[in-house]
Amino acid sequence: MADFNGRPNHIEDVLITYRAGPWFTWTDIYNKTYANLILAPKVQDFSYTGDSPGLESLIDNPYTLPSELELTTKLQEMQDDWDLEYAGYKQNRRDEYLKVGEQLDQLYHDMTAGKLDATGEWHKSIKAVKDKYSKG
Repeated sequence: MADFNGRPNHIEDVLITYRAGPWFTWTDIYNKTYANLILAPKVQDFSYTGDSPGLESLIDNPYTLPSELELTTKLQEMQDDWDLEYAGYKQNRRDEYLKVGEQLDQLYHDMTAGKLDATGEWHKSIKAVKDKYSKG
């Protein structure tokens, strides 16, 4: 359900992180609201050791649904984490850093010139980006 750029935007994005397999479902797949969220009646028994998992590897669903508040709180945390990673300083830095090949070339020239310290071109270019897009 995440939006086109991968940012979590629905409680389903939270639910799929809780457990493996389809452990929940919706009473109305076109109106996925908390009111329409239910437990799947059967879930995969991951401890099943038979030759070919089939219906015998299904068990009654032992899980409980998280509260709506728990889901919305976790969704907000996931959105905040995503924003920090992709819309904040980290993404700005990624966009502005030189490509890896160019950085390696800078490092090579710095090594050749004996400048593997703060006077080298690689260090100066990285520092400029970090200074421009600070963490805080």
